[in-house]
Amino acid sequence: GDILDAYLKTDGIWIFTRNKEFYKTNNEKECADKCEAERNFTCRAFLFTRKKLQCLTLAENSKMTVAFTSTDTVLYEKRIYLVQCKRGIGIDYRGTEAKTQRGIPCQKWAEKIPHKPNYTPEKYPNAGLEENYCRNPDADESGPWCYTTDPAVRYDYCAIPECEDQVMHAGEGECMWCNGEDYHGEVSRTESGLECQHWDVQEPHMHGFIQKHYPDKDLKMNYCRNPDGELRPWCFTTNPNKRWEYCNIPRCTTPPPVSGLDSQCLSGKGEDYRGRIATTESGNACQHWNTQFPHKHGWIPDRYPCKGLEENYCRNPDGEKKPWCYTTNSNIRWEYCTIPPCDRTEHWIAGMNNVPVQVPLTEECYRGNGQSYRGTASVTTSGKKCQAWSSLFPHSHIKTPDKFPDADLRDNYCRNPDGDSSPWCFTTDPNTIWEYCNLKRCDGHTQE
Repeated sequence: GDILDAYLKTDGIWIFTRNKEFYKTNNEKECADKCEAERNFTCRAFLFTRKKLQCLTLAENSKMTVAFTSTDTVLYEKRIYLVQCKRGIGIDYRGTEAKTQRGIPCQKWAEKIPHKPNYTPEKYPNAGLEENYCRNPDADESGPWCYTTDPAVRYDYCAIPECEDQVMHAGEGECMWCNGEDYHGEVSRTESGLECQHWDVQEPHMHGFIQKHYPDKDLKMNYCRNPDGELRPWCFTTNPNKRWEYCNIPRCTTPPPVSGLDSQCLSGKGEDYRGRIATTESGNACQHWNTQFPHKHGWIPDRYPCKGLEENYCRNPDGEKKPWCYTTNSNIRWEYCTIPPCDRTEHWIAGMNNVPVQVPLTEECYRGNGQSYRGTASVTTSGKKCQAWSSLFPHSHIKTPDKFPDADLRDNYCRNPDGDSSPWCFTTDPNTIWEYCNLKRCDGHTQE
């Protein structure tokens, strides 16, 4: 098969790692070849930038380090290093479990204290004997094991779950349309095999995604869901070291149910508008959604298959007050469009000349100190999810929508209600109260 079949691909992600090598390659396959041939470290993943044709082989993957959003970057992670369960007796297990079934920490394979090992990285270079991770270099019928750090116990087996016992994959007939916002299935493990945390508990990860705050998001049990407009369903995991992860739910091969999403006129906010108007209120031509010039943006048609992002037609993919588009004028990032209403009333015609100007929800940058920012970014500089402003979990605070009515403290979007240096948010990580958001100033300067 294709060399890339052994990798999990994620668009628009960059991960921070100290151990890496740079190469110049023409495409992703050549970069994968570099990863396979890497001898300076165990290559678990690689980053490829399409614009610069730059290849970075990495010793770590997203399970081991911090991830950031990054336009034009594609992350490829070796699937074998993402799976945390074992198949059969686990000869190919390459997870990061490092303690025995009785909880004794494992001895590093390269060390000789307290036990002198028969199985070492030098003698068995293809057995994955890294650090002190559980492995099965001798094809033991009882599965992965390790030498222990207890001088009285030479070795012991590890409690690695069986992949077959896990609800990792969707059942027959279970799939998702669009970005899985309406997925109501029962997959309850992430794509790497981690068990999902129940939405109504706050351990091991405290968070603000509670049923009463998101009553229409079906946050039942520990099923994978997409309550916040991510690319696909996800969940918090029961692993204290991995806060959240996407779930492996296939796209439905049949078209989505008909929901009237093909209106040729303006009804409500126009989220179902699928007409062909492609000019803004002031007469600017719209930029095509599948291009990044003159304005870079995140509304890429392939990522949002049900938002109607065809050609350069005016659309409302993000719940703005009416359809809009990025413009082909490099000085004007976006503008609303004038869409005829479905009921052509005199009231609408009279109000045409009094359309209030608002800052867009789709802004990818902020001006000044960002107090006017009204975009939908909800991730911090270190990759943490933002806590909803109306939620007091995991962090209690006074920056609530009722106390700051003019700050547009909606959902968990980045905002600057208190005149700080740039937009920020409380985080869903109980160990980090708040952080600045992963946003640039519109003049190109980055928040340090």
